[in-house]
Amino acid sequence: MSRFRPRALLIPAIAMLSFAGAGLVYAQLDGADRGIPPIDSTTNFEVLGVEVDVTADSAEKARLEGWRRAQAQGWKMLWAKTNNRPISQAPNLSESVLNSIVAGIVIEQEQVSPRRYIARLGVLFDRARTGEMLGVPGLARRSAPLLVIPVMRTGSTGYSFEFRNEWQRAWAHFRTANSPIDYVRTSGSGIDPLLLNLSQTRRRGRGWWRMILDQYGAADILVPEVDLRRAYPGGPAVAVFTARFGPDSAPIGRFALRVPNGASVPRMLEEGVRRLDALYIGALEAGLLRPDPSLVIIAPELPPAEEEIF
Repeated sequence: MSRFRPRALLIPAIAMLSFAGAGLVYAQLDGADRGIPPIDSTTNFEVLGVEVDVTADSAEKARLEGWRRAQAQGWKMLWAKTNNRPISQAPNLSESVLNSIVAGIVIEQEQVSPRRYIARLGVLFDRARTGEMLGVPGLARRSAPLLVIPVMRTGSTGYSFEFRNEWQRAWAHFRTANSPIDYVRTSGSGIDPLLLNLSQTRRRGRGWWRMILDQYGAADILVPEVDLRRAYPGGPAVAVFTARFGPDSAPIGRFALRVPNGASVPRMLEEGVRRLDALYIGALEAGLLRPDPSLVIIAPELPPAEEEIF
């Protein structure tokens, strides 16, 4: 589940920043190149990578037929994945039933000609209605809320929410409904660049982390990293992805992806997010994503109530 919470400014943060001068604070917070609101996908199941190739009398008819086939194929892919069984065993649903449970179509890539439609699509299924057919609970969650701080490195430069970037966008657009990880994603606007930046991910002290996690309503931290290396502008690129967890940035897993040109980098980053999610799910199932007890703020005990005679 992904959650986005409105927050008030941290008083300790403002107190510390005030010594840096009003000009510095304004420079850090001002600018139109900050903030990518995360997609709220808690009410939908999502199936990506549905390939369609349709020929019809017109481009519009071909597109509609392609979307109709994508709905049927997406349902079978979702059923097979949920039940861990071959896609050939998935039950066939009528078009009217599919129309009632499909919440939307996501166009990943498409080519349209006067009589042909070729596309790679995603299908969104309403969780409440589809969950009953799949035999799964509508809003089941297993992990503690985990704050996501995506870190991107290009060359010798590293950053997180300091300014808007493709890695932040990939995480903001990731639909988390199918994941048991309770991701707490922030937009990266307002006070976020001051609190959730590259320097913060390197800080090991628990005191400051406790205040930040309490502010964002999370129990621990996830730091998904990508090291993007380009051969030359617009040319081949290699990205090394690392899944990290906790204030000590403990590594969970690592892998690399390669694309032939710069235009394919956004798609590579989206695939990287999906694979990192799989790594975090595996770590959760192995019991490695337990929240650190040292990050919990213990409320002071209340004094005993005084008895009054009246």
